[in-house]
Amino acid sequence: MKYTWRVAMETLRIHPPVFGGFRKALKDIEYGGYLIPKGWQISWVSPMSPMDTRIFPEPSKFDPIRFENQASVPPYSFVAFGGGPRICPGYEFARIETLVAIHNLITHFTWKLCADNSFSRDPMPVPAQGLPIQLVPKKPF
Repeated sequence: MKYTWRVAMETLRIHPPVFGGFRKALKDIEYGGYLIPKGWQISWVSPMSPMDTRIFPEPSKFDPIRFENQASVPPYSFVAFGGGPRICPGYEFARIETLVAIHNLITHFTWKLCADNSFSRDPMPVPAQGLPIQLVPKKPF
């Protein structure tokens, strides 16, 4: 199940479930030569860090092994479930639910994707052609 969770994490890295959010600057901040005054709304965009080659080499490549050592992932560079005090309270439940769903799909069915795997944002990632799959129950032993 450890590798299965790495596959799920890599999927969430490439297609983050949330586009981003807003925070308020608590003090004047200079960033990249610009002054962000205290009180301004700041927008963060979740798909940006996971596609930064300085953080994730070959970011377009699907590579679950990159989550083998969680300590190698810099803090707040992967925020599919948020981070710090704002981390999703349902994170562990979502993890178990994802693992159980993947386990059942793999052990009880053979399946085939019947369309390409392109995504659009509306504002959440949505398969561009829906998600047509062919599921065939595996024969019992």
